[in-house]
Amino acid sequence: MKFTNKSILILSPHTDDAELGCGGTIKLLLEQGNQVHIAAFSACRHSVLEGFPEDVLVQEIKASTRELGIPAENLHLFDYDVRTFNFHRQEILDDILNLRNKIKPDVVFVPSVNDIHQDHYTIAQEAVRAFKFSTLLCYELPWNNFEFKTTLFYSLEQKHVDAKMRALACYKSQAHRPYMKPDFIQSLAKVRGVQVGLPLAEVFEVVRMIY
Repeated sequence: MKFTNKSILILSPHTDDAELGCGGTIKLLLEQGNQVHIAAFSACRHSVLEGFPEDVLVQEIKASTRELGIPAENLHLFDYDVRTFNFHRQEILDDILNLRNKIKPDVVFVPSVNDIHQDHYTIAQEAVRAFKFSTLLCYELPWNNFEFKTTLFYSLEQKHVDAKMRALACYKSQAHRPYMKPDFIQSLAKVRGVQVGLPLAEVFEVVRMIY
């Protein structure tokens, strides 16, 4: 499947989720001439490790998305406290609806509707409400997924995986996390590729497909 000249919105509960779940695909979509927007709903200010400024993740996502080639005006930042999204469902839905009306996306990427992180789950659920007339795809964050239907694979080249790794390397404050390691990112892309006879891939769960 190839999207061309489409408006694409990626909802990222926290600042690094979009790149982790579909960083290689983002690079590919940009190459194919699509307009890609990322909306991040929390910079996790209260979870930043000692030694980093409180707004470090804001600066890091700006660097990361710039590395991928996303225009600065296509990055939309909100400031909900981490692990409190379920208490702000209506406000979050309102923000998502405003993005829908502004961007009019053809394709929307969100975390899995089965993601066990409370913030991720809230974003996924509100996205289903907001985008029932759009193509809606869930990206993979395997450390949070007890269940994930591998129903759509995006074939990637090594240059796309390399771009994903460079983008994630911008998150110096998150470098201690095992899923940020280049060997994990490369290995996951290889595993997903092997599943469908490709060298490398990222996988998505289809909620709704309009094509």
